Amino acid sequence: MNEQQLLSGKNERILEVSNLKTCFVQGKKTVWAVNGVSFYLKRGEMLGIVGESGSGKSVTARSILRIVKSPGKIMDGEVIYEGVDLLKVPQRKMKKYRGNHLAMVFQEPLSALNPSFTIGWQIEESYKLHEKQSSHKKRRRQVIEMLERVRIPDPERRAREYPHQFSGGMRQRALIATALACRPAVLFADEPTTALDVTVQADIMDLLGELQRDMNLSVVLISHNLNLVAQRCERIIVMYAGTIVETAGSAELLNHTCHPYTIGLLNSIPDIDSEARLVAIPGDIADLTDEPEGCAFAPRCGKAMDICRKCRPQMRTVGQEHTCACHLY
Repeated sequence: MNEQQLLSGKNERILEVSNLKTCFVQGKKTVWAVNGVSFYLKRGEMLGIVGESGSGKSVTARSILRIVKSPGKIMDGEVIYEGVDLLKVPQRKMKKYRGNHLAMVFQEPLSALNPSFTIGWQIEESYKLHEKQSSHKKRRRQVIEMLERVRIPDPERRAREYPHQFSGGMRQRALIATALACRPAVLFADEPTTALDVTVQADIMDLLGELQRDMNLSVVLISHNLNLVAQRCERIIVMYAGTIVETAGSAELLNHTCHPYTIGLLNSIPDIDSEARLVAIPGDIADLTDEPEGCAFAPRCGKAMDICRKCRPQMRTVGQEHTCACHLY
Protein backbone atom coordinates (compact mmCIF):
# COMPACT_ATOMS: atom_id res chain seq x y z
CA MET A 1 0.00 0.00 0.00
CA ASN A 2 1.51 3.34 -1.06
CA GLU A 3 1.48 6.62 0.89
CA GLN A 4 -1.45 8.03 -1.10
CA GLN A 5 -3.59 4.96 -0.33
CA LEU A 6 -2.68 5.21 3.36
CA LEU A 7 -3.71 8.87 3.48
CA SER A 8 -6.95 8.07 1.63
CA GLY A 9 -7.81 5.33 4.13
CA LYS A 10 -7.00 7.66 7.03
CA ASN A 11 -9.55 10.21 5.81
CA GLU A 12 -12.29 7.63 5.24
CA ARG A 13 -15.27 7.96 7.56
CA ILE A 14 -15.93 4.64 9.26
CA LEU A 15 -18.80 5.95 11.44
CA GLU A 16 -21.29 8.77 10.91
CA VAL A 17 -23.83 9.83 13.53
CA SER A 18 -26.69 12.13 12.52
CA ASN A 19 -29.29 13.84 14.75
CA LEU A 20 -29.05 11.20 17.48
CA LYS A 21 -31.63 11.67 20.23
CA THR A 22 -31.97 9.58 23.40
CA CYS A 23 -34.27 10.28 26.33
CA PHE A 24 -35.09 8.84 29.75
CA VAL A 25 -38.71 8.96 30.90
CA GLN A 26 -39.12 9.53 34.64
CA GLY A 27 -42.80 9.65 35.51
CA LYS A 28 -44.19 12.69 33.73
CA LYS A 29 -40.73 14.07 33.01
CA THR A 30 -38.59 13.35 29.96
CA VAL A 31 -34.83 13.81 30.29
CA TRP A 32 -33.14 14.46 26.93
CA ALA A 33 -29.69 13.02 27.61
CA VAL A 34 -28.68 13.17 23.94
CA ASN A 35 -30.40 15.82 21.90
CA GLY A 36 -29.54 16.04 18.20
CA VAL A 37 -25.90 14.89 18.23
CA SER A 38 -24.11 14.62 14.86
CA PHE A 39 -20.46 13.78 14.22
CA TYR A 40 -18.18 11.48 12.24
CA LEU A 41 -15.23 9.23 13.03
CA LYS A 42 -12.39 8.65 10.58
CA ARG A 43 -10.80 5.26 10.10
CA GLY A 44 -7.72 4.91 12.30
CA GLU A 45 -8.15 8.17 14.25
CA MET A 46 -8.56 8.88 17.96
CA LEU A 47 -11.49 11.23 18.53
CA GLY A 48 -12.10 12.82 21.93
CA ILE A 49 -15.48 13.67 23.46
CA VAL A 50 -15.26 15.95 26.51
CA GLY A 51 -17.68 17.65 28.88
CA GLU A 52 -18.82 17.72 32.49
CA SER A 53 -20.57 14.78 34.10
CA GLY A 54 -24.12 14.70 32.78
CA SER A 55 -23.29 16.27 29.42
CA GLY A 56 -24.36 13.15 27.50
CA LYS A 57 -20.96 11.68 26.53
CA SER A 58 -21.46 8.13 27.80
CA VAL A 59 -25.11 7.95 26.74
CA THR A 60 -24.06 8.94 23.20
CA ALA A 61 -21.65 5.98 23.07
CA ARG A 62 -24.20 3.59 24.59
CA SER A 63 -26.81 4.78 22.08
CA ILE A 64 -24.47 4.06 19.17
CA LEU A 65 -23.91 0.54 20.53
CA ARG A 66 -27.62 0.25 21.41
CA ILE A 67 -26.96 -0.73 25.02
CA VAL A 68 -29.00 2.05 26.66
CA LYS A 69 -30.87 0.52 29.59
CA SER A 70 -34.54 1.16 30.41
CA PRO A 71 -36.07 3.69 30.93
CA GLY A 72 -33.73 5.07 28.27
CA LYS A 73 -34.91 5.05 24.68
CA ILE A 74 -33.34 6.08 21.38
CA MET A 75 -35.91 8.39 19.78
CA ASP A 76 -34.33 9.50 16.51
CA GLY A 77 -31.22 9.63 14.38
CA GLU A 78 -28.93 7.56 12.20
CA VAL A 79 -25.74 5.69 13.07
CA ILE A 80 -24.06 4.68 9.82
CA TYR A 81 -21.27 2.15 10.18
CA GLU A 82 -19.70 1.16 6.87
CA GLY A 83 -22.93 1.93 5.03
CA VAL A 84 -25.30 0.22 7.52
CA ASP A 85 -27.67 2.14 9.82
CA LEU A 86 -27.13 0.38 13.15
CA LEU A 87 -30.33 1.84 14.61
CA LYS A 88 -32.34 -0.14 12.05
CA VAL A 89 -30.51 -3.45 12.46
CA PRO A 90 -32.50 -6.15 14.36
CA GLN A 91 -31.21 -6.71 17.92
CA ARG A 92 -30.11 -10.27 17.13
CA LYS A 93 -27.92 -9.03 14.27
CA MET A 94 -26.75 -6.06 16.36
CA LYS A 95 -25.17 -8.49 18.82
CA LYS A 96 -22.82 -9.56 16.02
CA TYR A 97 -21.79 -5.96 15.41
CA ARG A 98 -20.96 -5.51 19.09
CA GLY A 99 -17.62 -7.17 19.67
CA ASN A 100 -16.82 -8.01 16.06
CA HIS A 101 -17.07 -4.43 14.79
CA LEU A 102 -17.65 -2.04 17.70
CA ALA A 103 -16.68 -2.46 21.34
CA MET A 104 -16.58 -0.45 24.55
CA VAL A 105 -14.28 -0.18 27.55
CA PHE A 106 -16.51 0.80 30.46
CA GLN A 107 -15.78 3.42 33.10
CA GLU A 108 -15.59 1.27 36.24
CA PRO A 109 -13.52 -1.91 35.68
CA LEU A 110 -14.43 -3.40 39.07
CA SER A 111 -18.14 -3.06 38.22
CA ALA A 112 -17.75 -4.22 34.62
CA LEU A 113 -15.87 -7.40 35.54
CA ASN A 114 -17.75 -10.27 37.19
CA PRO A 115 -16.13 -11.03 40.59
CA SER A 116 -17.27 -14.67 40.44
CA PHE A 117 -15.27 -15.67 37.36
CA THR A 118 -11.58 -15.61 36.48
CA ILE A 119 -10.19 -12.97 34.13
CA GLY A 120 -9.35 -15.63 31.55
CA TRP A 121 -12.89 -17.05 31.63
CA GLN A 122 -14.39 -13.61 31.03
CA ILE A 123 -12.15 -12.84 28.07
CA GLU A 124 -12.79 -16.30 26.63
CA GLU A 125 -16.53 -15.60 26.71
CA SER A 126 -16.00 -13.01 23.93
CA TYR A 127 -14.45 -15.67 21.71
CA LYS A 128 -17.18 -18.18 22.56
CA LEU A 129 -19.85 -15.65 21.61
CA HIS A 130 -18.34 -14.59 18.29
CA GLU A 131 -16.27 -17.63 17.28
CA LYS A 132 -18.66 -20.47 18.04
CA GLN A 133 -16.69 -23.09 16.05
CA SER A 134 -13.36 -22.51 17.81
CA SER A 135 -12.03 -25.09 20.29
CA HIS A 136 -11.41 -24.45 23.97
CA LYS A 137 -7.68 -24.93 23.42
CA LYS A 138 -7.61 -22.28 20.68
CA ARG A 139 -9.65 -19.86 22.77
CA ARG A 140 -7.32 -20.22 25.77
CA ARG A 141 -4.35 -19.54 23.51
CA GLN A 142 -6.09 -16.40 22.22
CA VAL A 143 -6.77 -15.28 25.81
CA ILE A 144 -3.08 -15.58 26.72
CA GLU A 145 -2.10 -13.68 23.56
CA MET A 146 -4.52 -10.85 24.37
CA LEU A 147 -3.27 -10.57 27.94
CA GLU A 148 0.28 -10.36 26.59
CA ARG A 149 -0.82 -7.72 24.13
CA VAL A 150 -2.18 -5.47 26.89
CA ARG A 151 1.08 -5.94 28.83
CA ILE A 152 -0.13 -8.12 31.68
CA PRO A 153 2.90 -10.03 33.02
CA ASP A 154 2.81 -13.81 33.50
CA PRO A 155 -0.47 -14.04 31.50
CA GLU A 156 -1.00 -17.78 31.98
CA ARG A 157 -1.08 -17.41 35.76
CA ARG A 158 -3.00 -14.12 35.77
CA ALA A 159 -5.67 -15.60 33.49
CA ARG A 160 -6.56 -18.00 36.34
CA GLU A 161 -6.98 -15.16 38.85
CA TYR A 162 -10.07 -13.16 39.80
CA PRO A 163 -10.71 -9.40 39.43
CA HIS A 164 -10.09 -8.71 43.13
CA GLN A 165 -6.55 -10.05 42.69
CA PHE A 166 -5.79 -7.40 40.08
CA SER A 167 -4.79 -3.79 40.72
CA GLY A 168 -6.90 -0.99 39.24
CA GLY A 169 -4.57 -0.56 36.28
CA MET A 170 -4.46 -4.32 35.62
CA ARG A 171 -8.27 -4.54 35.75
CA GLN A 172 -8.44 -1.77 33.16
CA ARG A 173 -6.00 -3.69 30.95
CA ALA A 174 -8.16 -6.81 31.34
CA LEU A 175 -11.22 -4.82 30.24
CA ILE A 176 -9.33 -3.54 27.19
CA ALA A 177 -8.32 -7.13 26.37
CA THR A 178 -11.96 -8.24 26.62
CA ALA A 179 -13.14 -5.41 24.37
CA LEU A 180 -10.48 -6.05 21.73
CA ALA A 181 -10.65 -9.86 21.79
CA CYS A 182 -12.52 -10.10 18.49
CA ARG A 183 -10.55 -7.28 16.83
CA PRO A 184 -13.30 -4.64 16.41
CA ALA A 185 -12.73 -1.68 14.09
CA VAL A 186 -14.15 0.92 16.51
CA LEU A 187 -13.45 1.17 20.24
CA PHE A 188 -15.26 3.46 22.68
CA ALA A 189 -13.13 4.12 25.77
CA ASP A 190 -15.34 5.63 28.48
CA GLU A 191 -13.19 7.42 31.08
CA PRO A 192 -10.53 4.68 30.89
CA THR A 193 -8.25 6.39 33.45
CA THR A 194 -10.81 7.20 36.16
CA ALA A 195 -9.60 6.51 39.73
CA LEU A 196 -6.08 5.62 38.54
CA ASP A 197 -2.98 7.44 39.69
CA VAL A 198 -1.13 9.68 37.25
CA THR A 199 1.61 7.24 36.23
CA VAL A 200 -0.90 4.42 35.65
CA GLN A 201 -3.10 6.81 33.65
CA ALA A 202 -0.17 7.54 31.33
CA ASP A 203 0.54 3.80 30.94
CA ILE A 204 -3.09 3.05 30.02
CA MET A 205 -3.18 5.90 27.47
CA ASP A 206 0.16 4.78 25.99
CA LEU A 207 -1.29 1.27 25.68
CA LEU A 208 -4.43 2.54 23.92
CA GLY A 209 -2.29 4.55 21.50
CA GLU A 210 -0.10 1.53 20.76
CA LEU A 211 -3.12 -0.74 20.18
CA GLN A 212 -4.74 1.90 17.97
CA ARG A 213 -1.69 1.99 15.71
CA ASP A 214 -1.03 -1.76 15.69
CA MET A 215 -4.65 -2.78 15.10
CA ASN A 216 -5.65 0.24 12.95
CA LEU A 217 -8.36 1.00 15.49
CA SER A 218 -10.70 3.95 15.36
CA VAL A 219 -10.99 5.13 18.99
CA VAL A 220 -13.54 7.41 20.64
CA LEU A 221 -12.02 8.60 23.93
CA ILE A 222 -14.66 9.87 26.36
CA SER A 223 -13.40 12.02 29.22
CA HIS A 224 -14.07 15.06 31.39
CA ASN A 225 -10.34 15.83 31.21
CA LEU A 226 -9.82 18.23 28.29
CA ASN A 227 -6.07 18.32 28.87
CA LEU A 228 -5.76 14.53 28.56
CA VAL A 229 -7.91 14.44 25.42
CA ALA A 230 -5.98 17.30 23.78
CA GLN A 231 -2.70 15.44 24.29
CA ARG A 232 -3.95 12.17 22.80
CA CYS A 233 -6.65 12.92 20.22
CA GLU A 234 -6.53 14.31 16.70
CA ARG A 235 -9.97 15.94 16.96
CA ILE A 236 -12.13 16.95 19.92
CA ILE A 237 -15.90 17.20 20.37
CA VAL A 238 -17.14 19.32 23.28
CA MET A 239 -20.58 18.39 24.65
CA TYR A 240 -22.88 20.29 26.98
CA ALA A 241 -26.42 19.36 28.09
CA GLY A 242 -26.80 16.58 25.52
CA THR A 243 -25.62 18.63 22.54
CA ILE A 244 -22.34 19.33 20.76
CA VAL A 245 -21.25 22.94 21.24
CA GLU A 246 -17.84 22.89 19.55
CA THR A 247 -15.65 20.56 17.51
CA ALA A 248 -12.18 21.04 16.02
CA GLY A 249 -8.72 19.56 15.67
CA SER A 250 -6.88 19.47 19.00
CA ALA A 251 -4.39 22.23 18.17
CA GLU A 252 -7.10 24.40 16.59
CA LEU A 253 -9.37 24.00 19.62
CA LEU A 254 -6.65 24.97 22.10
CA ASN A 255 -5.29 27.89 20.08
CA HIS A 256 -8.57 29.32 18.76
CA THR A 257 -11.15 28.34 21.38
CA CYS A 258 -14.55 29.79 20.53
CA HIS A 259 -17.41 28.57 22.72
CA PRO A 260 -17.59 30.12 26.23
CA TYR A 261 -18.14 26.65 27.69
CA THR A 262 -14.95 25.31 26.11
CA ILE A 263 -13.11 28.39 27.39
CA GLY A 264 -14.48 27.60 30.86
CA LEU A 265 -13.20 24.02 30.64
CA LEU A 266 -9.74 25.24 29.63
CA ASN A 267 -9.65 27.80 32.45
CA SER A 268 -10.38 25.07 34.99
CA ILE A 269 -7.31 22.97 34.02
CA PRO A 270 -4.50 23.21 36.61
CA ASP A 271 -1.18 24.51 35.25
CA ILE A 272 1.90 23.68 37.32
CA ASP A 273 3.89 26.48 35.63
CA SER A 274 1.31 29.18 36.33
CA GLU A 275 0.41 30.97 39.54
CA ALA A 276 -2.99 31.96 38.17
CA ARG A 277 -5.97 30.72 40.19
CA LEU A 278 -8.34 28.23 38.64
CA VAL A 279 -11.62 29.71 37.43
CA ALA A 280 -14.65 27.50 37.97
CA ILE A 281 -17.62 27.58 35.60
CA PRO A 282 -20.43 29.20 37.63
CA GLY A 283 -23.76 27.50 38.28
CA ASP A 284 -24.86 23.91 37.68
CA ILE A 285 -25.24 21.92 34.50
CA ALA A 286 -28.53 22.52 32.70
CA ASP A 287 -31.75 20.71 33.64
CA LEU A 288 -32.35 18.26 30.79
CA THR A 289 -36.02 17.66 31.60
CA ASP A 290 -37.08 20.65 29.52
CA GLU A 291 -35.57 21.76 26.24
CA PRO A 292 -34.57 25.43 26.67
CA GLU A 293 -35.87 27.95 24.17
CA GLY A 294 -32.38 29.32 23.72
CA CYS A 295 -28.83 28.19 24.47
CA ALA A 296 -28.64 25.69 27.35
CA PHE A 297 -25.39 27.29 28.54
CA ALA A 298 -26.81 30.84 28.65
CA PRO A 299 -27.63 30.81 32.43
CA ARG A 300 -23.93 30.10 33.18
CA CYS A 301 -22.39 32.20 30.42
CA GLY A 302 -20.78 35.59 31.14
CA LYS A 303 -21.19 36.58 27.48
CA ALA A 304 -24.89 35.72 27.16
CA MET A 305 -27.05 38.12 25.13
CA ASP A 306 -30.83 38.43 24.81
CA ILE A 307 -30.84 36.26 21.68
CA CYS A 308 -29.07 33.49 23.62
CA ARG A 309 -32.10 33.09 25.90
CA LYS A 310 -34.61 33.13 23.04
CA CYS A 311 -33.04 31.23 20.16
CA ARG A 312 -31.05 28.00 20.15
CA PRO A 313 -27.74 28.59 18.31
CA GLN A 314 -27.00 26.56 15.20
CA MET A 315 -23.65 24.94 14.46
CA ARG A 316 -21.53 27.25 12.32
CA THR A 317 -18.15 26.83 10.63
CA VAL A 318 -15.58 29.14 12.26
CA GLY A 319 -12.36 27.64 10.88
CA GLN A 320 -10.89 24.66 9.08
CA GLU A 321 -12.81 21.64 10.41
CA HIS A 322 -13.81 23.92 13.31
CA THR A 323 -17.48 24.38 14.15
CA CYS A 324 -19.18 26.13 17.04
CA ALA A 325 -22.79 26.55 18.20
CA CYS A 326 -22.78 30.04 19.66
CA HIS A 327 -24.48 33.35 18.78
CA LEU A 328 -21.15 35.15 19.19
CA TYR A 329 -20.12 33.73 15.81
